Amino acid sequence: MLTTMRKHLFVLIACLFVVSIGFGVTLPVLPFYAERLAMSAGDSHKTMAWHVGMLTSVFSLMQLLLAPFWGRLSDKVGRRPLLLMGMAGYGMAQLLFGMATTLPLLYLARILGGILASATMPAAAAYVADATDEKARGRGMAWLGTAVSLGAVTGPALGGMVAWRDGHLYSRFGHLLINSFSLPFFAAALMSFAALLAALRWLPESKSIHPKSTSPPTQASNWREVSRRIRLPLGLSVMSQLSLALFETAFVLFTQAKLGYDPAQVAIAFMVCGSVMSVFQAGAVSYLSGRVAERTQISIGFFLMGIGLLLLLALRAEPLVYGTVGLIALGMAFVSPNLSTAISKSGGSATGAALGLQNSANNLGQALGPIIGAALFAWKAQAPYLLTSVSLLLIGILLGWKQLPVVASRLRHVS
Repeated sequence: MLTTMRKHLFVLIACLFVVSIGFGVTLPVLPFYAERLAMSAGDSHKTMAWHVGMLTSVFSLMQLLLAPFWGRLSDKVGRRPLLLMGMAGYGMAQLLFGMATTLPLLYLARILGGILASATMPAAAAYVADATDEKARGRGMAWLGTAVSLGAVTGPALGGMVAWRDGHLYSRFGHLLINSFSLPFFAAALMSFAALLAALRWLPESKSIHPKSTSPPTQASNWREVSRRIRLPLGLSVMSQLSLALFETAFVLFTQAKLGYDPAQVAIAFMVCGSVMSVFQAGAVSYLSGRVAERTQISIGFFLMGIGLLLLLALRAEPLVYGTVGLIALGMAFVSPNLSTAISKSGGSATGAALGLQNSANNLGQALGPIIGAALFAWKAQAPYLLTSVSLLLIGILLGWKQLPVVASRLRHVS
């Protein structure tokens, strides 16, 4: 049974890894890709920049709007159909994006990709919740988080390596075009279809493995009741993702203005961030699952993120800056999988709906973070890090303070 579950988990990890790569692979290519299409349509550079921003945002917007729907639907029809549909549709959307010759086609492909990709995360997380007991669930959520983090690290690197601006590949088929900018999206589509085949072959339905409750379905699927039970971890999910996205936006602006970093140095920092999150989610956080309460680990994570953001205001030496970025990533590694575990435990028989709500909360934070970070930086360069670090430290302290009686009780029991 354990070996079988590991095989299923590996397939789920592959699916989320591919989806994360498919999003990140666009980042180094999209400005050139949209520029070519916008200029061919006679748009100005300012309009082209607006299109780049919108094409980036619309993907997260679709995930924000649709993830709760997919999570709730997975409670009714099962996890496997949603995963298969998401991977197949996402692969097709990547192919369309790679061959688009007009901005409307790009938007259509991006919207479809966001809609279908949003089905994979709540379905995969609900699958882990179905197929594991509470002791093993934290490890499963940690591995899913690792897949997402590794995809975020690998995606931009893959996009930069596979595509080249001055390539001579060119084949036109009516309104569709294949050239060097198409290759990253074709690579992402190929990986998506490979993961789809693996899921078809090795991923059975999970929903009946561990029935969660005998409550009537109408009560279990009540959105208001589900959101009420998980409102605290949902709020923490918004704050954690908002803080991470704000850090990423402010880091680019702050290091360029105050430290004189070039894009290569910024890229190294983000690779450190993604790598630390991946390693510690798979290692330390997975090991601590079942040994240290989720709330305690979340408290530690928020505290580490707050300390890291404060340190970034004072440090100037490049190795120390990278080390502090790693500290922030370590904090996020403690927060993210433990919030997913806490939400899955509180979701009852509506686990998919609960995790879908969390996915929307994550996307809300990711959408708000860059806007708030840029606005605060325009006001005062130190403001994004200073205000966010204070907020994170307060959250960490409050969560830890509420957990102290529980820890003290356990210590007295042991003694």
